[in-house]
Amino acid sequence: MTAGPMQLERQRLIRSLFDEYIEMYASRDERLTDHFSDNFSGYTGGGNVLVKDRAAWVKITRQDFAQVTGRIRIDMLDISMQDINDDVVVVTAFFHINLPLPDHILSREAARLVLIFRLEDGDWKIVHSGISIPYYLIRYGEVYPIHGLQKRNHELEALIKERTLALEAANSKLELLSNTDGLTGIANRRSFDRMLAQEWNRGQRDGTTVALVMLDIDNFKHFNDYYGHLAGDGCLRALAGALARSGRRARDLAARYGGEEFVLLLPDSSGQEAVETGRHIQDAVWSLALAHAETSPAIVTFSLGVAALAPSGQHSPDDLVRRADAALYRAKQAGRNCLHSAPD
Repeated sequence: MTAGPMQLERQRLIRSLFDEYIEMYASRDERLTDHFSDNFSGYTGGGNVLVKDRAAWVKITRQDFAQVTGRIRIDMLDISMQDINDDVVVVTAFFHINLPLPDHILSREAARLVLIFRLEDGDWKIVHSGISIPYYLIRYGEVYPIHGLQKRNHELEALIKERTLALEAANSKLELLSNTDGLTGIANRRSFDRMLAQEWNRGQRDGTTVALVMLDIDNFKHFNDYYGHLAGDGCLRALAGALARSGRRARDLAARYGGEEFVLLLPDSSGQEAVETGRHIQDAVWSLALAHAETSPAIVTFSLGVAALAPSGQHSPDDLVRRADAALYRAKQAGRNCLHSAPD
């Protein structure tokens, strides 16, 4: 059934009354209080107090505007307009409230507003306003649960901080694991390659020399065949510990290069200093006196190759590794259990 002109006019009137109310409320316009009837009743969204007179509602409205001073955005979801009689109209609306706050909980919850307008002495006055918002009770003296929202934000911030720290710790642990040899607990090949590139760049910038000691366990296959792989793993761990303790400075890096091969990276060290460190490693390994029945000393020994280079455009980190590896090869060719140094 099509509405007649009078009905359409009344619908426009009701909607204009409602729109004017929403605009003044959203913009925090205190002139809204002029539209309250002297015979007023109402209730606030989160509270449990029934307001029975205009003065109390004016106080609550001003309290509301003082609590949230910035403009509120209201997203209308649905509206129903009732023309009760010539002097009374009712509007019921559902909407989302967007407060100017970091917490957006209200913007996801539907609020309900019921407004009753009555024509009094030629002016439409608000005789009833009731708003319902489905969340926990507000504190005394609040219209919106700002304290609760702020408390919730602090709790969320604390939780986020806690989880961020936990994530950082987990990432640090993963980073450590990714750079650590699982068997021996010292740095792995990946960590060595990264540190070598880093120290090479530092040496090229500072004009210092980078040295490398490369070590290989003598006759390790025979050791595994004779004592078993579990004993072999124990031997690798013991030798890795001795090697790690041989580093004299925090920047020195002991790493498992692969299999039974180890390296000791010595930034800002000369070839002679690297040789002395190599001799110290030999003494440390001999002092372990790990039994090795398949060798003439009857203990586990290392062969060592030492090299040192001044980083420059003519050399690369790989050149340093190749020189140390070649020196290690000569040590093995010379009968093992000895140290050879690459020529400068």
